[in-house]
Amino acid sequence: MKFTTTAVLAIAALVESASALGKARVVNKCPFSVTLWSVGSTISAPTTLAQGGSYGETFSRDPVTGGRAIKVTIQPDGLYTGKPQTIFATNLDGNTIWYDLSDVFGDAFNGHKVVVASANTACPKIVWNSGVPPAGSQVSNCNANSDVTLTLCA
Repeated sequence: MKFTTTAVLAIAALVESASALGKARVVNKCPFSVTLWSVGSTISAPTTLAQGGSYGETFSRDPVTGGRAIKVTIQPDGLYTGKPQTIFATNLDGNTIWYDLSDVFGDAFNGHKVVVASANTACPKIVWNSGVPPAGSQVSNCNANSDVTLTLCA
């Protein structure tokens, strides 16, 4: 099969843009372990992060749900037992990554500061000083080539 120069350049541009995508990251600075799951149309195996541990996944668009969510609990089985969950959700839309932070079933990090931020200072931060969501929307967006990190016990 023979490719034209235009086709080769188009494929190269797609590969370059795919590799330029940022990551959703979680860093655990808490003095205890946490467990997280990556959730979309499927649920990943649990990942346990001890103090100082980190996790990352490249931004992607789920073909069924559209977005992805990293669900974090203090209990190792918390996703399946209705324990408090902090949810770091992302939605890749072209060159933009939309992200937010929310809690369900209680506030897993009550009393512990949590922050969503990026090294790209143009990306708005989400800060919960006491580990509890403030009133109002927590949705922000940034260029999809920027890493966005949820830091627990910041």
